[in-house]
Amino acid sequence: MNENDLVIIGGGIIGLAVANDIIKRNSNLKILLVEKDTNVASQQSGHNSGVIHSGIYYKPGSFKAQFCVEGRASMTKFCQENEIPVWTCGKLIVATKESDIPKIDNLYERGTANNVEGLKVLNPDESREIEPYVKSLKSLHAPGTGIVNYETVTEVYAEQFKNNGGEILLDTKVIGSKKENNKIVVETNKGEIHTKKVINCAGLHSDRIAKMFGLETNLKIIPFRGEYYTLKKEKEYLVKGLIYPVPNPELPFLGVHFTQTMKGVVEAGPNAVLATKREGYRKRDISIKDTLDTFTYSGFWKLFKNDWKTGIWEVNRSLRKKIFVNSLRELIPQVNDFDLGTGGSGVRAQAVAPNGDLIDDFKIESGDNSIHVLNAPSPGATSSLVIGKYIGNLAAKEFGY
Repeated sequence: MNENDLVIIGGGIIGLAVANDIIKRNSNLKILLVEKDTNVASQQSGHNSGVIHSGIYYKPGSFKAQFCVEGRASMTKFCQENEIPVWTCGKLIVATKESDIPKIDNLYERGTANNVEGLKVLNPDESREIEPYVKSLKSLHAPGTGIVNYETVTEVYAEQFKNNGGEILLDTKVIGSKKENNKIVVETNKGEIHTKKVINCAGLHSDRIAKMFGLETNLKIIPFRGEYYTLKKEKEYLVKGLIYPVPNPELPFLGVHFTQTMKGVVEAGPNAVLATKREGYRKRDISIKDTLDTFTYSGFWKLFKNDWKTGIWEVNRSLRKKIFVNSLRELIPQVNDFDLGTGGSGVRAQAVAPNGDLIDDFKIESGDNSIHVLNAPSPGATSSLVIGKYIGNLAAKEFGY
């Protein structure tokens, strides 16, 4: 069997950004990307809000802060160069209660520290000039935030990768690995693949893939489902761009919000409820293996102990539409439950540490002839080109490319 120089596992937006970056630098390499689904972008990359984030929320100096600010600019430029529809509609982060007002100033300071351009703190009248129907005591406007269809972006990455000589195998699930003559054998449902190096970009299954290739990691992926409603057409006038609440600084989730999309609908959501399957986009989706994996992990129970009230609240909000609507009405009081139609959902691959901490930054680790992306939630899609370049540099250093 022909030996590959590199196998990349995972055909989402991160895996294909990495593949693209490396093959553009090294056209002589034989690079194979394997994806277990029938199409690229079938999981997180095709089930998200489509927001091009500007970099406000993230701790200064973190990977998220560095990658997101550069990533927003590079993603917007990439879309324009490749004729992918993109809309820089802006985002309004809204304080709806007195306790949120100082948090707006904190977000402004953080965004400024991260070199986010154009940020402006607005009073209620100024807020309504941006979003006429919003309820606001104070807000932060980020005019550079935009929207795009990341599934389309991923498909363009894939096309460019193939045009540059890369190969993609779909319907190819990695089930194990072994060593032969100091080389790596990737075991799949379609047979063995021989390679010198491996990069793991498996998203919802990244921790399992890492262990298959001998990486000693104590992190566990815990899946959280985010559920959306959509505003009915006759109510879409209520939302001009993106409207977000002030987030809970203790959690990596941004709260239910209103989002214009490139699909022509306004989404309302998501919540963040524990999923009983890593690819559990519906409440009834259950995997015994995935559920046991979560419930037998000590870090999950420490997380639950620390945040059980939030967890129960999110389950309640998932099961009772009225509670979900009440959260939305804090932003736009005119919204009622009959204004909302059934929307989609996504599942976030959230890495959790043994002490129960939610890993709040991108996590990339190196193993034996391998690199593993262990945590790349939002703003992973926004930052994908920059993450691709970072891992390309890491591969050049560690693999000798």
